Amino acid sequence: MEERLYDLIFICMPATPEEEIAKIIGTIEHAVTEHGGKIEKTEKWGTRKMAYRVSKQREGFYVYISLRSAQGDLIKELERRLKVNDVVIKYQTVRLDEEIKRQQKLVGRREKRSRRRPRKPAAGAPAAPPAQAPPAEQPAAAPAAQAAQADPGGVS
Repeated sequence: MEERLYDLIFICMPATPEEEIAKIIGTIEHAVTEHGGKIEKTEKWGTRKMAYRVSKQREGFYVYISLRSAQGDLIKELERRLKVNDVVIKYQTVRLDEEIKRQQKLVGRREKRSRRRPRKPAAGAPAAPPAQAPPAEQPAAAPAAQAAQADPGGVS
């Protein structure tokens, strides 16, 4: 089976001691290695303000884990462990490899389409004017002389 890439973010109560958060991370790491997965990255983002109240809390301690696994049962097990833990108030797991494949497919289509036909100008933009020869340059004193000739009786 193909190995998949996942992002797991969970939020703990803001007053949770650092040791307890480390214990939760340890149980997740143990479950991942037990199911044949591999943790790519673990980051503790710290206490942050949430967009809305969750379990009567306005802040939470955020933890981010990036992992690889070939078994879908691993994610169910991780979410089960996070759900039964009283300290964890919210969690979310996102499968990234599908999104990465989709983006690569779109980029490939765009490149293929751009190679097939030349790019057209935008609808609102005017077409490029035909090349014209630049007007003959006049000396700098010429505009002042022309202005004096236009109003010969005027006082400067």
